[in-house]
Amino acid sequence: MDTLNAVVNVIERKKEKFIELSDKIWEVPELYFQEFQSSSYLIRALEEEGFQVERGAAGINTAFVGSFGSGKPVIAILGEFDALPGLSQKKGLTHHDPLVEGGNGHGCGHNLLGTGAFAAAVAVKEYLEQNERQGTIRFYGCPAEENGSGKALMTKAGLFDDVDIAFSWHPWDVPGLMDKRTLANYSAKFKFTGKSAHAAAAPHLGRSALDAVELMNVGVNYLREHMVQDARIHYAVTDTGGVSPNVVQAYAEVVYLIRAAEKDEVESLYKRVHDIARGAALMTGTTFEEEFVGTASNLIPNSVLAEIMYENLEKVGAPSYDEADAAFAKKIRDTLSEEDLASAYAGRDRETVKKLKERDIADFIPPHIPSEAIMSGSTDVGDVSWVVPTMQCLTACFALCTPLHTWQVVSQGAAPIAHKGMLQAAKVIASTVLQVMENPEIIEQAKEELAERLDGRSYRSLIPDAVN
Repeated sequence: MDTLNAVVNVIERKKEKFIELSDKIWEVPELYFQEFQSSSYLIRALEEEGFQVERGAAGINTAFVGSFGSGKPVIAILGEFDALPGLSQKKGLTHHDPLVEGGNGHGCGHNLLGTGAFAAAVAVKEYLEQNERQGTIRFYGCPAEENGSGKALMTKAGLFDDVDIAFSWHPWDVPGLMDKRTLANYSAKFKFTGKSAHAAAAPHLGRSALDAVELMNVGVNYLREHMVQDARIHYAVTDTGGVSPNVVQAYAEVVYLIRAAEKDEVESLYKRVHDIARGAALMTGTTFEEEFVGTASNLIPNSVLAEIMYENLEKVGAPSYDEADAAFAKKIRDTLSEEDLASAYAGRDRETVKKLKERDIADFIPPHIPSEAIMSGSTDVGDVSWVVPTMQCLTACFALCTPLHTWQVVSQGAAPIAHKGMLQAAKVIASTVLQVMENPEIIEQAKEELAERLDGRSYRSLIPDAVN
């Protein structure tokens, strides 16, 4: 039996277990570094499947590594399971209706991501066991992708130093590969402290921390004209200092997220943002402290692994969708704006766009067109890719054109469309892993390409030394 048939048989035989696990994680959406239930579900599932699990990996309570096998090669499969704030939504609906007002929700499909990666690891483990093959398969339970950058902490701790190749995937609206470069980022919280006073009777005695936050934001807005083209700076005011306008706000804080194509560009921009914070404090007579929030390196693509993974994506093919899937997808698409729809087609070749516009679900595998373009987002998978040749596939888990980080994603995250895409991803990853394990020359070629792309550079974490 060939490897593809072998992994398909395992995943199909156990698919109800995988679907149940994904839905259980969907039901307990937990934010970064608080994924206690989600991680426990995955740890229990790994142990039931015969993996040895290291809990608290890299000193992170919700990080873990499940291992099976021995010797080389060592292949990592990366799984995520964190949710997003403010995206609570009842499943299977085509209108916005939160389960918990203001609550969390899996608006990026990480309940699917972690479970699909786990399913792939199980299929590889069974193949190695039944065929008495040498090699080590590891499932990395990676918390805090959305905020906090768990993989960056795990990479800094050396958890990937002995890994040969790493794979992952992401739920999407169209099948394909995530083989483009991404933006590096750095996030910090600026906490300003001033002095309260009666805003009418004695305003001269006050020193407004909120004024400092607002002046910092104005300063950064002027900075935006004078930074590299691909850079992005975002912010959120997380504490305005109270709700009473007749009290000078003695405390306020703002979180900044800085992105650029390269880590040194991010560092340079961060220093300028830091100087603006100092200036805002000087102008208002306040002081400030800074708290590290998270960071991610830019993703290093690997065309050797991309070619192999795309071949397996084509071999696995798209899932079969029924009339109920199509009807649900059509209703979801009816909730999207024209701008949402147009944005989803951007950057694709004309023939693919033509086919997509005829559908509500992407039920085919578009051609893979290699590109050195930069995606505008960031991922902490980037840190892993600096140390280990890394590749990710995408599968259609949502109605075509569904934007991520929305209630529509949450609604679809426990639906049959999502389950089918998750199982498809598991088959693609597992068959790719086994192809790589049985062909050591692929590993060497992928490592050579990584070394060439790094061009003498080595991995350097942007996480401050004071952060464990």
